[in-house]
Amino acid sequence: MTVVPARVAPRLRDHAVGLAMTIADALDYVGVLAVEMFVVDGELLVNELAPRPHNSGHWTLDVAQTSQFEQQVRAVCGLSLGDTSMTQPAAAMTNLLGELWDHGEPRWDQALLVSHTALHRYGKRGARTGRKMGHLTAWGASPEAAQVRAEQGRLQLSAARPPAV
Repeated sequence: MTVVPARVAPRLRDHAVGLAMTIADALDYVGVLAVEMFVVDGELLVNELAPRPHNSGHWTLDVAQTSQFEQQVRAVCGLSLGDTSMTQPAAAMTNLLGELWDHGEPRWDQALLVSHTALHRYGKRGARTGRKMGHLTAWGASPEAAQVRAEQGRLQLSAARPPAV
């Protein structure tokens, strides 16, 4: 799950932003660059560099003035970059993996009953364990509220199915 803004100490957040900018500057990079980091024992570790829109930023489709996808097109076309500010105070995005299909088609209707959520299915065929099949984004007044909604929506996907008639 990606939670935005990240619930880390301001000093770590500032360090992460500085580190990502240093990497992009060193590469003379133009475009969207995802710098995925983890906090381990209070230290920032860079896990992955993705020179493209990245699944950890899919939440920008729903809760940012300019999504990472639009931003990439703008950069590649030499256009001015768009406003990256959030349209809501906080967001949480959870990946929907193939395991959700283990007991039949997920309950899309039930997940969408959770307020302030958006569902994105990737249209892939053949769900299997670990395969990213979509994501669910939720937003709220705080990172905690957004995370609770995202978790509720994901749980609803596996809600008991009504008996066949």
